[in-house]
Amino acid sequence: MDSSPKEGCCSPGGGTRGYCRRPPRGLGAAVTDTVLAYSPEAGCRASTSQRGLLWRLRDKQSRLGLFEIGPGHELHGLMCMMQAGLWAAIQVTMDQPPTGPLNEEDFSEVLTQIHEGFELGTLAGPAFSKLRSSLGLVEEDYQTALGPGGPYLQFLSTSRSKASFFLSHDQRFFLKTQRRREVQALLAHLPQYMQHLHRHPHSLLARLLGMHSLRVAQGKKKYFIIMQSIFYPAGRISERYDIKGCEVSRWVEPAPEGSSLVLVLKDLNFQGKTMDLGPQRSWLLRQMELDTAFLRELNVLDYSLLMAFQGLHDDERDPGSSLMFRTARSAQGTLNPEEPGAQNRRLLPDAPNALHILDGPEQRYFLGLVDLATVYGLRKHLEHLWKTLRYPGRTFSTVSPTCYARRLCQWVETHTE
Repeated sequence: MDSSPKEGCCSPGGGTRGYCRRPPRGLGAAVTDTVLAYSPEAGCRASTSQRGLLWRLRDKQSRLGLFEIGPGHELHGLMCMMQAGLWAAIQVTMDQPPTGPLNEEDFSEVLTQIHEGFELGTLAGPAFSKLRSSLGLVEEDYQTALGPGGPYLQFLSTSRSKASFFLSHDQRFFLKTQRRREVQALLAHLPQYMQHLHRHPHSLLARLLGMHSLRVAQGKKKYFIIMQSIFYPAGRISERYDIKGCEVSRWVEPAPEGSSLVLVLKDLNFQGKTMDLGPQRSWLLRQMELDTAFLRELNVLDYSLLMAFQGLHDDERDPGSSLMFRTARSAQGTLNPEEPGAQNRRLLPDAPNALHILDGPEQRYFLGLVDLATVYGLRKHLEHLWKTLRYPGRTFSTVSPTCYARRLCQWVETHTE
């Protein structure tokens, strides 16, 4: 993509922004915006100096097992560029919020902003801005969490992919690097994804909030996505799992007793355990059917059900607590008259990020479907054939989308009560 500003349409560093629209190329139509962005390194230095002792003490307990990406960390430079770039990108939607219904161009637009030493691209910016608004997310809060106000956090990932994972400093947002073909798949499915969330506001699907590219100098572009963290608020979470409903490569060596490492365990680690959901179980089984059927229609597989557990306090076990408020929240959204019950309504706990929270009699469960970008194409067909020969009689992740959806739903049914 030619990201250089064209004469007469982009200010080469003044206070006024200009836009150049070009024909679609690569991942979408290009919109180039040249800005005078502050140095990301300076922004990181400023945020570090502003954090005092009280700030550190306040967050110490909730960050056990997480690692600040500070100076000297191998990902510190990348983090600073992401923070500075995202601050400027979100400012565009704050200055010029999209109005009216979304159109095809809103889903294919690419905004490229030139910074000192790097450029950041924002993919389908108007569409994601609308999506964030529909979720009740305030752009100023989103910008503050992802900008240079504090370091991103890193945890020890048990994923077999080569992706890099980040949490915003307040742990509300999750950032993950993606391959180009994965980003293309997500963008292709974005209109259907937003329509599904509109029809089913309590869907278990992870809430995607943005997609971006980052290129340093003339190097190769890196792509990353931003989504709401399933595990939020994380302060009292005791166990975390990544479930695919199979057994091959689905074991993680647990952290030593007393260790502060935050590990996400897998299917085989969950053997012999169940989730006690009480009245919420029927809702979960139905919502799993709705969401996996949607992913099956998109020909998607290899997604995971993330789960985490948190013991309830005595006041949280009271079924009558905040019932009126919880019922009002559950009724939000517009029911499609042509699809009675499509929202699959439920009572939402009076807690942050409640869409991905279920309260059982004794435990609070954090649940969400993530990694929605793997399409069952020729590559996966061949991988399925190879694994069939390599692991006879065993279950593995690479199967048809129909089989994958059915198997994961059966796993949830078997492991809940």
